[in-house]
Amino acid sequence: MLTTVEGIYRNGRVEFAENPNGAKDGTRVIVTFISVNTINLASQGIDKTQAEILRASLSTFSEDWNSPEMSIYHNYDTAKANL
Repeated sequence: MLTTVEGIYRNGRVEFAENPNGAKDGTRVIVTFISVNTINLASQGIDKTQAEILRASLSTFSEDWNSPEMSIYHNYDTAKANL
């Protein structure tokens, strides 16, 4: 099972934003560093006009995506197993 947890790299350590469910000390992890706000849309075949259309189209979902109820999807597999 894969679990995704957001975190921040500081002083040579990764600080998790939340505790990973069921992870025990010594659990192996893979860490991927991402650059904030640097998506090369052109490399994905998306020009500026298309990006503007996408942003406008998807902005209507922002309130739903950011609602507290959507946090269940942060650990979807765990939540599904508990049903």
